[in-house]
Amino acid sequence: MSVHFEERSGVVPCPTPWGSWYQTMEEVFIEVNVPQGTSGKEVKCTLGSRQVELHVKGKEIIKGRLYDSTVSDESTWTLEDKVLIRIVLMKTNRAAGNCWPSLLEGDYCADAWVQDQMQRKLTLERFHRENPGFDFSGAEISGNFAGGGPDFSSLQK
Repeated sequence: MSVHFEERSGVVPCPTPWGSWYQTMEEVFIEVNVPQGTSGKEVKCTLGSRQVELHVKGKEIIKGRLYDSTVSDESTWTLEDKVLIRIVLMKTNRAAGNCWPSLLEGDYCADAWVQDQMQRKLTLERFHRENPGFDFSGAEISGNFAGGGPDFSSLQK
């Protein structure tokens, strides 16, 4: 694909006191707003397969156990325009049914509406991958989309 699905269809962010987080089938993105002029030397970020810890200018912003496991050596963080930290975590389980209800275990939970929208987005992303000739970026979905949507794998082609 020349353009990622989420770039065409948008994302479903879960707002937090420090910014927001959102997800695709493969990745979890954390966006943290920081004071203008923040330098990389003022950021301490530790990313593990089940842990995340972020300090900015000596202040703890995020610390805890991730909702699910990630591939720690594929996780990254960047400081953008000295005002935004973007953390990208690669999910270990990349199935459409693996929609994280929260960023950390018991913290930064998506409300029911946001969780519903996230699951719909992951289901459409799965349909897009299974049918590369079709554009699902503007599609609406209703019915059975929880758990990654209906399973068509047993149907004959």
